[in-house]
Amino acid sequence: MTAPKTVVITALVCLAAHPATASAKLPPERLRSLFDQANQAFREANAMTDDPEQAARLYENAILNYEKIINDGQIQNPGLYYNLANAYFLNDDIARAILNYRRAEKLDSSDTNIQKNLAFARSKTIDRFEIKTQRRVLHTLFFWHYDFAIKTRFFLACLFFAITCAALTATIWLGRKAPATAAAVIGALLTVCFLLSVAIEVRHESRTVCGVITAPQIVARQGDGNNYPPSFKEPLHAGAEFDLLERRPGWLRIRLPDETDCWIPDNAAQLI
Repeated sequence: MTAPKTVVITALVCLAAHPATASAKLPPERLRSLFDQANQAFREANAMTDDPEQAARLYENAILNYEKIINDGQIQNPGLYYNLANAYFLNDDIARAILNYRRAEKLDSSDTNIQKNLAFARSKTIDRFEIKTQRRVLHTLFFWHYDFAIKTRFFLACLFFAITCAALTATIWLGRKAPATAAAVIGALLTVCFLLSVAIEVRHESRTVCGVITAPQIVARQGDGNNYPPSFKEPLHAGAEFDLLERRPGWLRIRLPDETDCWIPDNAAQLI
């Protein structure tokens, strides 16, 4: 598990100084103090290898300070969510670790530390969902859409667009030669593919709300009430991720990774 990112402190001060980016209610000095206290508590907890109870109290202290920066300071920063997720993970709260790694990933999907720690936290969850064959085939055929970060795909779209323009220029000046024509056609096709990929993901993210079950375990039901029969033989456990389909008073209708849907109490989960 990677240690807290001390580089985040620069982002905190910068965000607090620009209300248009983040309307912080705490002054920069207070944010810096809270951040230093959180990091100090985190480091001391890591050193408490012979006293698990004291380590747990220190992790809780770090969590409280990180969350105070996020909630009271109104700071949304990938490194800050990453630090908070690490503290939750080491305090044996896998569900909230995944929740905050996902929040960090949403703000910076290109960070490899976030990706690695999120994958490791997911490996500790109880529930396993079988991905349908059709979806697995799509992931294989369009691996670049599912595996590459959106920033990487946008960069590649710009790169291939530049190659297309250069090839077209060469075609105009030198005539229609096979290498230049092929480069222009291939570059144009790849540009369109990556731009479509970026557009599809942006549209999906703008319309999809995701969440994580944070209750230790919960009985998923076929309707929005405890009188409905269970959806599954076994309860869902902390750390299970979902897409939100519908909200009703006290209940959430969710879609799980295996594309099954069910209802759960809204106090059993948190949204990303």
